[in-house]
Amino acid sequence: MKITIKQSIKLGLFACTLTLSSCALRSVPSDYTSVKMEVIDNNTLGNGKVLIYNGAGALHKMDNTARLNIVLDGKSLGQIRPKEYVIVDLENGKHEFTALHIDMVNMRSKHQVEINPNTKVIKIEPTITSNKLTVTNILPENFERYVERPETR
Repeated sequence: MKITIKQSIKLGLFACTLTLSSCALRSVPSDYTSVKMEVIDNNTLGNGKVLIYNGAGALHKMDNTARLNIVLDGKSLGQIRPKEYVIVDLENGKHEFTALHIDMVNMRSKHQVEINPNTKVIKIEPTITSNKLTVTNILPENFERYVERPETR
């Protein structure tokens, strides 16, 4: 079975289209109001004020698959891009985070998180096969390079 030049071109165009569209995660508006703070450190966070940031690694940043759409307790928290964070006010108790990123297919994961007065920082990052959520309670390295996510409603 021979593959003709015409078939090769069609296959190449299909592969390019698939590759370019695989990273097209649309931004979603947030149903939450973010908390604005003048000073952000471990002393000002906690007691419900939780900083959530995208801790995507270099590989996801290079191929533009690092954007995460987050749903918190069934309501949209919006999209968090690499090197972005958002601060929200959460009640104590269990909360369900759903994270979605696109890397050729939809990578969706659900995470149960117990929020208490000591919960300060949550890191969410895309992985090769899913997403990972970690309650770190410490600001990321080089936090001064992070920007607050713009308000989208």
